[in-house]
Amino acid sequence: MIKVKNIYHMLSYSVEELQKQCYRNVATEEFEDVTELCAEILILGVSSQLRRGLGRSYVTRSDALSSPRGKIKISDSIKQQSMIRQRLVCDFDDFSVDYYLNQIVKSTMELLLKSKISRERKLRIRKLLVYFGEVKSLDLHTVQWNQRYDRNNQSYQLLVSTCYQIVHELLQTQSEGANRLMDFSVERMPALYQNFVTKYYQKRFPKLKPKARQIKWQLDQGSEEGLLPKMVSDITLTYQGKTLIIDTKYYDKALQTNQFGNQTNRSANLYQIFTYVKNKEYELWLENDTRRRQGEEEQPYRVSGMLLYAMTDEKQKPDKIYQMSGNQISVKSLDLNQEFDKIKKQLDDIVINYFGEEL
Repeated sequence: MIKVKNIYHMLSYSVEELQKQCYRNVATEEFEDVTELCAEILILGVSSQLRRGLGRSYVTRSDALSSPRGKIKISDSIKQQSMIRQRLVCDFDDFSVDYYLNQIVKSTMELLLKSKISRERKLRIRKLLVYFGEVKSLDLHTVQWNQRYDRNNQSYQLLVSTCYQIVHELLQTQSEGANRLMDFSVERMPALYQNFVTKYYQKRFPKLKPKARQIKWQLDQGSEEGLLPKMVSDITLTYQGKTLIIDTKYYDKALQTNQFGNQTNRSANLYQIFTYVKNKEYELWLENDTRRRQGEEEQPYRVSGMLLYAMTDEKQKPDKIYQMSGNQISVKSLDLNQEFDKIKKQLDDIVINYFGEEL
């Protein structure tokens, strides 16, 4: 389980826009589900955008004009007999609010009106839709979500991202034409969880240089990588010769059950983190070996690994430290269903216990 409000906190570390003043009240509100949360973010974001003014773009239009401009369409003018009315059909560019990003936002708000969000939010959405009278609706199944953003439309990035979340949470059922809520955790929580932990450490402990890093296979001389897969850690923390490789894991069940009915840690995850650690350790050993051959001073190093699971409802929680072939391999659980300050403390304790209090 995870508190919906904590999803907002996790998102706020990934999306700096959510840290602005207009979104601050979201952190104190309780939400029934993720759609309610996203609806509130969209309402606040659209309200903020309206204060700046809706974005505009040049849109090609075709119309019969008394004062021709743009490209005159003679054949269309004849067909429509517009010249009788002293008009000519023209194709022209109009600087309009009816452009693609506004269409995405409007269509998503209309979708929310058909969903099971609160009446109070639906009322606020209806009031906002008044300002989108000149904007056309579009088919949300055909939206091109990968948009380019620049200084002119940067404020739409969070809006469109929120629309994406809402549209992918609310799917149309073919039988009743109503909307149902998908399980947020199934598709997007693993990526959000990993991104949150990374961003939190980047802001809280910049000295550790937290980021995903590629770990090279340490092959014997003459061997080629061939079809070997790339090894990329979720998060690698480094400081004063110490390295901690963290792989975040988000499952409905953190443990596996063997043929005898006993629960154990997931074997594939342990093999993965152990492989990361041993290859990284050997890489550092080779660097020291090169220093030694060149008469330089060796650098101390220590490499450890951690599987950081999001805590589940299972009675038994992964929480163990193992010593494997000279390396520390930890399996920990992070409780996302507690107050956010306690989540931050758990993450801080991981760093302090491994790297020391000086950070």
